[in-house]
Amino acid sequence: MSTPILEVNDLKKHFPIRAGFFGGTTGYVYAVDGVSFSIAKGETLSLVGESGCGKSTVGKAILRLFDITAGQVVLDGQRIDDMPYGTLRPMRRRMQVVFQDPFSSLNPRMRVRDLLAEPIRNFGLAKDSADLERRVGDLMDRVRLPRDAVNRWPHEFSGGQRQRICIARALAAEPDLIICDEAVSALDVSVKAQIVNLLQDLQKELGLAMLFISHDLAIVEHMTHRVAVMYLGKIVEVAPKRQLFAAPKHPYTEALLSAVPVPEPGAARERIILKGDVPSPIKPPKGCRFHTRCPYAFDRCRQDEPQLRQTEDGHFAACHLHDLPAADNPLAGARGAAVIAHH
Repeated sequence: MSTPILEVNDLKKHFPIRAGFFGGTTGYVYAVDGVSFSIAKGETLSLVGESGCGKSTVGKAILRLFDITAGQVVLDGQRIDDMPYGTLRPMRRRMQVVFQDPFSSLNPRMRVRDLLAEPIRNFGLAKDSADLERRVGDLMDRVRLPRDAVNRWPHEFSGGQRQRICIARALAAEPDLIICDEAVSALDVSVKAQIVNLLQDLQKELGLAMLFISHDLAIVEHMTHRVAVMYLGKIVEVAPKRQLFAAPKHPYTEALLSAVPVPEPGAARERIILKGDVPSPIKPPKGCRFHTRCPYAFDRCRQDEPQLRQTEDGHFAACHLHDLPAADNPLAGARGAAVIAHH
């Protein structure tokens, strides 16, 4: 089997809490607390979960936008989490990011031509000025914007067009991996669909790998290969898309899927309402972090932390329910298949 383009091993990011301006550390926010996954070349892995679960922190940690607390980030077989910044620079070209808000991502004082030319110049990808212009024009073609729009300023574009420019700027460095951090959540529904289709076409055309961070399961279902579900700093389930949507193996995933709008009007579906609020990442619950809201929790869940392990081929879940006899496990049957009936 070929080497994955990205491997994340037991990644942790704990933010210190300080008392006052000069005070010492009084505790930590356990934003990401032991996350592991891999992405194959040309694959899309979606990282999903409620707001505040730590999924965006995972993306920023991979990009080395801050130093991690523990763990490893391996890009194409080479560890980058402890790499000196001087050595890291060439590796940065291979992983690019598209953020949620395209307007704040673009320098308002730069024309589109300069925004797209900047990464090409930074990484020395153009032979001369003519090659630079050709590359800028090709990028506009790829994201389906007119070439003459390179003379305009970011404020002269709509939100969807600005996100296309952000995608073009990410492509300018010729990356192997693009991290999309809620890249379509700020867009209108019709524009969102266009951008998702564009990303899929670019992936097929260029062989890109993608980490697609989102809370929108309807979008995730449309464009991903595999899904990783996060809750309170940990991954609780990883599976190929069809397996996860047809039969979730974790109660949290089951509840998330029950909230997805039904594609067929009148289709029967049981909505699961979780009780209580998400616990604080400053003091996560002992045992399974989901046990305070889980409708199936039993004594072991309150004491022992479940490990992410395989429940069937390619499907991993961190849940003690799978140690029970099948007759006593509410997730062992085909109940999850009723969640999304159109597969």
